[in-house]
Amino acid sequence: MADEISTVMANCQGKSVLLRLRNTKTIQGILIDFDIHMNLTLNNAEDISDEKHISLGKILLRGDNILAISLPTDES
Repeated sequence: MADEISTVMANCQGKSVLLRLRNTKTIQGILIDFDIHMNLTLNNAEDISDEKHISLGKILLRGDNILAISLPTDES
């Protein structure tokens, strides 16, 4: 199962992902890298929780703060 998740995440590198965090924030950004703990590095990240989007730039999110990850659909 872990290998399948790693493969799916690796296929999403360089693509936009949407994250729901434990603190009810919603973050969108380009997935740069990840590790086995689901720590994520995002580029061009934005907090889109409120009507006013806040640019965060390049960020590192600790995996235990992430509730859900929405990955891009495969456009093949």
